[in-house]
Amino acid sequence: IDALGLKCPLPVLRAQKALREMAPGTVLRLLADDPMAEVDVPHFCGQAGHAFVGSSEVETGRAYLIRRGAGT
Repeated sequence: IDALGLKCPLPVLRAQKALREMAPGTVLRLLADDPMAEVDVPHFCGQAGHAFVGSSEVETGRAYLIRRGAGT
């Protein structure tokens, strides 16, 4: 999911929408350049029952990996 240029809370909302359509256990890659995403994405995962796999720096911002949990 490309959330580059979007500010809080839009990157998390885009991830949430995409995760709803994915099968449990699959991994979502979220691209974001909002500094708050470094806090928001792991927090969202913990609250929503998804696994925060990690993040890495990419040319345009950061890439976040989220494994969809069994919940919503």
